[in-house]
Amino acid sequence: MKLRYQLIIAFIIIVTLPLLLYGPMIFDSIPGISDRQGAYIPDNVITDNVRQRVMDDFISGVLVMTLTSAMLIIWIYHGVMRKVSTLVDGALAIKEGDLDHPMELKGRDELSELASTMEEMRLRLKSDAQDRIASDRNQRHLVSNIAHDLKTPLTAIRGYSEGLMDGVADTDEKRMSYIATIHNKAVEMDALLNELTAYSNLDANRIPYSFVRKNAREYFDELAMELTMDLENQDIKFVYYNYADEDVFIVVDPVQMGRVFHNCIDNSIKYSFPDRELSIHLGVWPEGELLHVEIKDNGMGISKQDLPRIFERLYRGDASRTSAGGSGIGLSIVRKIVEGHGGNVSVISSEGEGTTVSISIKQFEPEEENSESNSDRRRRRGNRRA
Repeated sequence: MKLRYQLIIAFIIIVTLPLLLYGPMIFDSIPGISDRQGAYIPDNVITDNVRQRVMDDFISGVLVMTLTSAMLIIWIYHGVMRKVSTLVDGALAIKEGDLDHPMELKGRDELSELASTMEEMRLRLKSDAQDRIASDRNQRHLVSNIAHDLKTPLTAIRGYSEGLMDGVADTDEKRMSYIATIHNKAVEMDALLNELTAYSNLDANRIPYSFVRKNAREYFDELAMELTMDLENQDIKFVYYNYADEDVFIVVDPVQMGRVFHNCIDNSIKYSFPDRELSIHLGVWPEGELLHVEIKDNGMGISKQDLPRIFERLYRGDASRTSAGGSGIGLSIVRKIVEGHGGNVSVISSEGEGTTVSISIKQFEPEEENSESNSDRRRRRGNRRA
């Protein structure tokens, strides 16, 4: 039964029940109608004034009770039904998929609290729906980017492999050159597919970490040796300096943290000037409880309007930078991994002058090393920087 019908029935009961129960009692108690022995006294004995007074009081009481009950019922009906209607309309809107219909009610009663809870639910559903739409759009954008970027190496692999099969490479030198090109393009494709896998893990917030304790000097020396070999083959100047002492340790996932530095180096290469020698600097130094790592280049740099958004997934900047290729998720992966290590990353860049990526992670400090002498040594070590 609907609330309005329940209120009407309640109104009828409130008005009629007292009349049925107490009406006869009121008339029986009128002086002159009956004596103490219950003997009947004729009506002509009752004065007209007494009768009129009783009737007036009875009618007045009935009117007051009826009006009061009616006003209370109407007040409750409008107060409750307005809020119930708001809740019903909001629930129906959610059912139909309309998450822009607000359910805001002022008050401290239970229905207002229910409306507030449903409004929070609506906002959360709307946020989740927007996140899903954005995620789907990003995935389509990513697939489109990678599909576009895969065409270039695939075309090169196909062309050079056909050249080998057709005998175009008729000397050992040409054949080795063709094979090297095919290998490099395969490596490029592998990097793009690795970015796709990394994006999937990033989007699902499940990057696999395997942390180990590493000596900071040894770890970055090995990384620098690897980068030196790769960059020298590309005629890129690489400068490395490491001011970390032998007793500085960090807790990292070598694979994931290696991805961070390779992504930064790859960006430096992608966004370099073709007519200028590219120079990349990798610097490491301790400061207080942190270990700072800096990757600096003299490339194209980043414009002021693009700089605040470079860590957004799939953001690729202006047309001049977009033409360099890439999926647009490299720096978002960098930030996610660095934050997963409890560190932070920032970028300073000037258009046309280069970019500096600064990464800070905590040093590993065993409990047995927390002595005054070690603290003094760390403070002295922190005064040095590149």
